[in-house]
Amino acid sequence: MKRTFLGLLAVYFGLPLLAALLYSIATRWTDTPLPDGYTLEHWGKLVSKPDVAGALGRSLLLSLVVVAIDIVLVVPAAYWSVVHNPRIGSVVQTVAVIPFAIPWVVVGAGIQLVTGSLVPQLGQTFLLLALSTAAIAFPFMYWAVESSLVAAGAVQLSEAASTCGASPAQTLVRVILPAIRGGVISGSLLVVATAMNEFALAKILVGVNYETLPLWSARQFVSRTLSDPNALAVITVFTFGFLFAMSALVVRLGRGRVSTIGRTLR
Repeated sequence: MKRTFLGLLAVYFGLPLLAALLYSIATRWTDTPLPDGYTLEHWGKLVSKPDVAGALGRSLLLSLVVVAIDIVLVVPAAYWSVVHNPRIGSVVQTVAVIPFAIPWVVVGAGIQLVTGSLVPQLGQTFLLLALSTAAIAFPFMYWAVESSLVAAGAVQLSEAASTCGASPAQTLVRVILPAIRGGVISGSLLVVATAMNEFALAKILVGVNYETLPLWSARQFVSRTLSDPNALAVITVFTFGFLFAMSALVVRLGRGRVSTIGRTLR
């Protein structure tokens, strides 16, 4: 029963990806189960397009900036919540649910109205998009970091470091961060996936002023003159492959880290 369920799950998720992969290398696909022919021309053409390279670069830059913002803000807050003030944990958990309770289109419209009234100079800027994306992506980082802190025994580690004369800042940087490396990397992966695929906020807050990969894909999809279904398939396969490679890297870097620390504490 278990194998049957896993097999059906693999088919459910695998067939769309396989279809996108085949379409990205198909010369033509009519009414046959498989393409009429295969070519890598679509991949080569897409790589050589400057607008695609620009959109990809902007998405990667946005992802890196958002990850940096969330790490700087979330890691100290989660550490303080778990170690020094557990009572604020429920408050942070409640705040973390807000991005999922409110549609991101509504969030983007609200941010646009508020910034337009209070700080109009931020309108249509990269900084506004980065800060807004970091706000909706922070729950992924917080949950990953908080779980790692608990699993690594952050309270015991902090007490041991304090006994040795370390300050809270020294404890966080020299003791806690190495212990929760896997959680930070896992959270960063989820944040990158969110930032690279976010469409609603980018469309509402910056639009054509900062065309990310999802905005480029949407422009290709709706434009009759620019429409290239094979290019969209290539982008889909590339994005999945990129995130899958990062996931594999996360698994490799974080393998056994928390469990080793836990055994040492016990």
